[in-house]
Amino acid sequence: MAALAVAASAATAQEVPAPAAAPVPQAVPVPVAPVALPRLSPAQAKQLAQLLAKDAVAQGLQVEATDRFASLQGDALVRAALDHARAVHAGRLDAADFQRDWGVKPQPYDPLPAFADAVARDRIAQWVQSLPPPYAGYDALVAGLARYRSIAAAGGWPQVSGPELKFGASGPAVARLRERLAIEDPQVAGSGDKFDQALLDAVRRAQRRYGLNPTGNVAAQTQAALNVPVEGRIRQIMANMERWRWLPTKFEERRVQVNIAAAVLTVFEGDKPVMSMKAVTGRPGNETPMLVSSIHSVVLNPPWNVPSSIATKELWPKERANPGYLKRNGFRVLEGGRLQQSSERSALGKYKFDFANDFAVFLHDTPAQAGFSRYGRLESHGCVRLEKPADLAKLLARTTPEWTPDKIEETVAAGKTVRARLADPVAVYLLYWTAFGGANGQVGFRDDPYSWDATLASKVEARSAKQMLAAK
Repeated sequence: MAALAVAASAATAQEVPAPAAAPVPQAVPVPVAPVALPRLSPAQAKQLAQLLAKDAVAQGLQVEATDRFASLQGDALVRAALDHARAVHAGRLDAADFQRDWGVKPQPYDPLPAFADAVARDRIAQWVQSLPPPYAGYDALVAGLARYRSIAAAGGWPQVSGPELKFGASGPAVARLRERLAIEDPQVAGSGDKFDQALLDAVRRAQRRYGLNPTGNVAAQTQAALNVPVEGRIRQIMANMERWRWLPTKFEERRVQVNIAAAVLTVFEGDKPVMSMKAVTGRPGNETPMLVSSIHSVVLNPPWNVPSSIATKELWPKERANPGYLKRNGFRVLEGGRLQQSSERSALGKYKFDFANDFAVFLHDTPAQAGFSRYGRLESHGCVRLEKPADLAKLLARTTPEWTPDKIEETVAAGKTVRARLADPVAVYLLYWTAFGGANGQVGFRDDPYSWDATLASKVEARSAKQMLAAK
């Protein structure tokens, strides 16, 4: 009846005409003067067009050089320069290009003031040089991109195939292996069909560069890494350069960085790494998102509030198949059918590191230590499991007087769930690096388990092509 009454009241109200409202004065729009673009001299226009054509390739915004900038004049060339500046400094993608789990977004950037100043002072070349992210890691990829493009121009590299190759082997397959390794590794002699100690060392260097177990044996996994076409490596580098452009131009003094693809956590103080450990990150289908946040608390002896997706897909089926499974493993059913695992049996172990984010992920301990012995460590539901969480907790709490290392250990031993708030929250970055500068100027690569590299490189190229058309 109540619902009917409400409906009747609404119908009645619609039938009674409302009193006429007094006219609302309309605001008179204030005309906004168009922003004046700087005027280029003929010499500046020629220089700028040449710089943009070269830099668009060098910065990984397009695969090949184009003469489109030479055909632009006046304001059209200036707008192309400003668009290029935004792409190099803050990323080529537009907001609509981002996937939901690409939670690292660039800061707004207006290149016009600096460009106008460069034109006025005739320092256009210096302005172009100032645009890229100010990080050695980005510079290493710029150099790597140029090198791999030169490899592609020379014909790429041969494919390595056949039975597993080991120390002591010989023959044409070994000669091909040596030739292949020499293209990326300047320490390798480019000829010879003997799998000697020098070649064994070269194979191990390559395996470390690709994040593989450095056994020295060239089996299927190593062959697959060696056989990625050079064009694929170029696209990987381009994708990772774009991710660098999304980051702030200055990092926090203290920060935790997780490389999702490599499953490694590193703590930095300034530019110096002070702690590193293995991690376990999300398996494909349960991707760990890229994000930036701040760790504000360490929960000691945390219970596990099970996400509904895991409860539905994994735990309730186990309970139905083996009644009593949930109770035996420390789970209890909360209001609304939600599951919680007690701190004594928690899959989160003894430490959980909390930070605000839209993905309900966090860093945590785990009782399943065997996962850290493997080279491939993408096995979680999206959160990041840590090899040495106690060490991380003590390091992050170093500036929190009440949470000394002894106090942390005592609290964990007591078994009670306690939230230790940090006096100084610590920045945390979950990043997806599959190409990065390594030793001797070489580029290290990792698999692209989420297939994000190809997607991102395609988006960069498509957005660059669209901007080219818009500038014509």
